[in-house]
Amino acid sequence: MHISAPSRPDPSLGAVPEALQRRPRLALVLLCLLLWLPGFFTLPATDRDEARFAQATRQMVESGDHVRIRVGEEERNKKPAGIHWLQSASVHLLEAAHLGSRRDIWAYRVPSLLGGILAVLATFHWGRSLVGRRAAFLGAAMLASCLVLVAEAHIAKTDAALLATIAAAMGLFSQAYLRPEQFTARQAAGFWLVLGASVLLKGPVGPMVPLLAGITLAAADRGAPWLRALRPGWGLPLLVAAAAPWFIAIGIATEGRFFRQAVGGDMLAKIGSGEEKHWGPPGFYLLSFGIAAFPAAWVVLCALPAAWRDRLNPPTRVLLAWVVPSWLVFEAVQTKLPHYTLPLYPALMLLGAAWAMDPLRRLPARWWRGIAVAALGLVALGLGLVAMAAAWFMLREAFGPSLLVLPFAAALVWVALRSARQGAWGRAAVAGTLLAIPIYAAVLEGVVPRLWPLWIAPRLEAVLRDRAPGLDSRDFGITSHAEPSVLFAVGGGTSLLRTGMDAARFLAAGPGRVVAVGDRAEADFRREAADLSLPVQEIGEVTGFNYTRGRWITLQLFRRATP
Repeated sequence: MHISAPSRPDPSLGAVPEALQRRPRLALVLLCLLLWLPGFFTLPATDRDEARFAQATRQMVESGDHVRIRVGEEERNKKPAGIHWLQSASVHLLEAAHLGSRRDIWAYRVPSLLGGILAVLATFHWGRSLVGRRAAFLGAAMLASCLVLVAEAHIAKTDAALLATIAAAMGLFSQAYLRPEQFTARQAAGFWLVLGASVLLKGPVGPMVPLLAGITLAAADRGAPWLRALRPGWGLPLLVAAAAPWFIAIGIATEGRFFRQAVGGDMLAKIGSGEEKHWGPPGFYLLSFGIAAFPAAWVVLCALPAAWRDRLNPPTRVLLAWVVPSWLVFEAVQTKLPHYTLPLYPALMLLGAAWAMDPLRRLPARWWRGIAVAALGLVALGLGLVAMAAAWFMLREAFGPSLLVLPFAAALVWVALRSARQGAWGRAAVAGTLLAIPIYAAVLEGVVPRLWPLWIAPRLEAVLRDRAPGLDSRDFGITSHAEPSVLFAVGGGTSLLRTGMDAARFLAAGPGRVVAVGDRAEADFRREAADLSLPVQEIGEVTGFNYTRGRWITLQLFRRATP
């Protein structure tokens, strides 16, 4: 039996110990945990999407109804139930093991954390046949450090889990494209089942990426010999069978409202207008790429001209087809958020890593390199300045962790650029990935959780627990701060009231009730309470910064005064 000699570590990855280079999956999992665990347990539920998803799952857990999606008394007919099932399973398992409870927001974040890890591992696994083992390892590590994925791994919603399904689907698709004669029926079944899972997570976005990539490749190649390898004849019915049962059930349970609201009220609104003030011009994702993909963006930007020149090479061709058509669709859609293009990042990171590890690489034009370097330096500088400015704005002090971000960011830029000047672009990319760890740790563990004015809902719940112990959430109402984080912190029975007059009427409607009234609604509340001859007693006050609306707010808590 022939035993091959152990491979020597690539000098370009000298920052990675040889033992970990020999165990790339273990190294990638450890990297993900180092990047993503800071802040994972300590950040309170964020508004609005995370708190909405988590509260909907909590109500699903408590009601036992795993078909309909509700936030408070309102139906949430926007996204399929896949992420809620994953979050529900996470909560049940953690509670069974006595490790967490449904009151802990991090219990709902576990599927995002695991989804991100699976996406990174999928990028490495299928990237090996596209760009080689070491470049695939580097590309997966670059993906793990991207700012947008770090953020999504901390948020209890769909996008990190969706990334895992798309990375796996496109990895399988690339195998069918490159070696259709070797693509097995088992791989084809995996491709269609993974797409079915993506549909249950976020509707048509998952299938859109391979569909557009396939159309692009078929048009460019003037043929699609790989299509037969995917077995669409029975694969498409398999996809439908994986996703259809829940869609049928929710259609029956909501009498068709889910489809009217999800398609007409959510998807078409995103396409035709900037939903919830998230409008952006064409080019938004290109301009924001340096931030969203920090610290890997500058390497990817340097690699793109070479990737385009190499577009006739089949592995590069399939990676470009993964990115270009879907990117254009996202740019055309009116509603824009930085995480929408995240499903395209595995391909971009593999292109960047392949270029960085290529000893025959061609550098882009000087002006383009200048843009890439500026993207790295300005974003690093911006993170440090934003951390200090946020601490000063919220707390009127620049405390320790906020002061560490800027030196860490400066070290990252200096080491990465120094390695690049020496021609060690792989080492530059690794340095950026590893030196991002203390930056994210300082921001997500040291700074953001300590900005207490941001976290109104947990402090409101603490006041209620202290001043009105045992209060049922159905006996609590709030006006001027109708954020889903309040529902998650206090309970789904909380009444979200529109005006101060509504708050007075709610308080008068039953004994033992408590209302929280914003400072802008207090005058109307007191006037209506006087008209109702309702004596009120102030029992507490919470002041904070509502970051979803960009303004400070003071909530005063009242209950009926005893004679």
